[in-house]
Amino acid sequence: MWKQLRPTRRAAYEEETITYRLDEIRRYLPDFVLKTKTKKKIYIEGKGKFSATDRKKMLLVQAQHPDLDIRFVFYRAAAKIRKGSQTTHAMWAEKHGFPWADKTIPKEWINE
Repeated sequence: MWKQLRPTRRAAYEEETITYRLDEIRRYLPDFVLKTKTKKKIYIEGKGKFSATDRKKMLLVQAQHPDLDIRFVFYRAAAKIRKGSQTTHAMWAEKHGFPWADKTIPKEWINE
């Protein structure tokens, strides 16, 4: 999944920690922090399995840090979020305003 984006000057693997509050202060460690050509930071989270706990955490991080640009790369965007659900990973991301991609990081993100 990450062949085109290995740790470089522009992208670092698990480099930054973002705090958020649930019942206490917790830490979220994004998979990649991508620095675009315009020096913008994009936080990229790679997901195969996307559990209810992970979804809740990402909504809390998004709500508590609305200024962060958090995006998902799903191993299989068409996978259902749980057995019996009609909602896919991609549908969940769109519903909650997260940009997403399937399997690879789009070059457009890198070139922003």
